[in-house]
Amino acid sequence: MTLAAEEKHLDDLIEQLLDECDPGGPKADFLGAQFDLGLAWVHFDEGYGGLGVAPKLQGRVDVRLNDVSAPMCWSRNPIGYGMCGPTVYTHGSEAQKKRYLRPLFTTEEIWCQLFSEPAAGSDVAGLTSQAVRDGEEWIVNGQKVWTSLAHVARWGCLVTRTDPDAPKHKGLSYFVVDMEQEGVDVRPLRQMTGDAEFNEVYFTDARIPDIERLGDIGDGWRVALTTLMNERVAIGGGHAPRGSGPIAKSVRLWGEMADHRKNLATKDRLMRLWIKSEVARLTKIRASQNRGKGVPGPEGSTGKLAFAENNKDINEFNVELLGPRGMLYGTYAPEPSRTSGTTAANSSDKSARFRSNSDVSDPDEACSAQRNFLRSRANSIEGGTSEVMRNILGERVLGLPGDIRTDKDLPFTEIPNN
Repeated sequence: MTLAAEEKHLDDLIEQLLDECDPGGPKADFLGAQFDLGLAWVHFDEGYGGLGVAPKLQGRVDVRLNDVSAPMCWSRNPIGYGMCGPTVYTHGSEAQKKRYLRPLFTTEEIWCQLFSEPAAGSDVAGLTSQAVRDGEEWIVNGQKVWTSLAHVARWGCLVTRTDPDAPKHKGLSYFVVDMEQEGVDVRPLRQMTGDAEFNEVYFTDARIPDIERLGDIGDGWRVALTTLMNERVAIGGGHAPRGSGPIAKSVRLWGEMADHRKNLATKDRLMRLWIKSEVARLTKIRASQNRGKGVPGPEGSTGKLAFAENNKDINEFNVELLGPRGMLYGTYAPEPSRTSGTTAANSSDKSARFRSNSDVSDPDEACSAQRNFLRSRANSIEGGTSEVMRNILGERVLGLPGDIRTDKDLPFTEIPNN
C-alpha cells in the first residue's frame, strides 16, 4: 500500500471512530474503540491496537483527535503508553499482549516503570534489587526510587538482578509486577513543586509468576533498552504545532509586560529561544519521519536532550518576565503513602488521588510559569540525564570513543561497593 493509500485508510478509520463514538462520552469507551480500530499505536500489528504502518502516521491520528478534544491515553497514562506498552508489545508473550495492551490504552490500568535505585540512577545496570527463583515464581526484594505514578499504578515494569555472579548487564531480568500485591510498599516523594508524582517503592518478599517475565532470564538489559529508547522518544519526540508549548507562554508573557519593562536585550533573548524551539521541533519531525517500524534507535536521545535543555531555559526566562511575581508560589499538604498489599477495594478513588497529585493552593497555579520552572529542573534528569544523552549521541550516533568501563566484564559480586 502506498503512503497516500495508507493515509486515506487512516483518515477513513478516524472518521469512522468519530461517527461511532462520542469524544465527549466515557473516556474508556472512546479509547477502547480507538484501540479496536488500530489507531492506538498505528505501527503495532492489527489486533494489538495498530495497523502495521509507519510510526509517523500516529501524528495524523493525534492531530485530528486533538481537534475534537478527544481523550488521549498519554495524558492519563504516559508511562504506560509511551514506554511500557511498546515494551510489552515487543517482548511480551501473546497472552501478555492480549491481557495488557487494551486496558493500558483505555487507562483503566495505569502503569509505572521501576528502574532507578538509590545507588543506580544513570548507571541503571548497577541496580542491586534481586529476584530469586522459587519454582514457577520469583521472590523480589529491594528498593526503587523516582518511580512516577507508582501511587496510582496497577502494573509496573520491573528490572531486577537474577544472577549476581554474572557481569552487571548480563545478570538482569525484566518482569511485569502487580503493584497492588502483598510485599509492595509505595511511598510518595514530595517535590519542590508541591506535587508527589515521584515515589520510592519497597519490595519485601514480593512474588512474581515466571509467566510475567518479559524476555529470557538474564536478558533484562536488552528489554530495558526497549523501554529506555521509547522513553526518550516519549519525552522529547513529540512534535507540537509551531510556536506552541512553553515558548507560547513566553510570547504571551512578553505581550503582557508593561512597555517600560520591555527592552531589546529581553526581546533578543525571546527570539533566540523561539528559534531554538523551532529548530528542535523540526529536528524531531525529521527524526520521526526517518524512523521505520520497530524499536526507536539512539537518535531519540537528540530530541530528549534538546527538549530538556530548551525547556529549562524557556521556563527560567518566563519566571524572569514575571518580575517579582515570579517568586510567588502556592502551598501544599502532605499525602499519605500507599502501604503494602493495597487492593482495588481499599484504594477506591484512584482517579481522585491522581487528580489531587498537584495540590497547590490555587488550582490555576498547577500550570503556572512558576510551577513549570520548578518542574523543568527534572527534565534533564528523568529518562536519562543530559550527560548520559550526550554520551549516547557521541558514542552511538557520532561514533566517538566510548568511556572506559573497567567493570564491564566483571561478575557483579566483584565490583567494589556492590
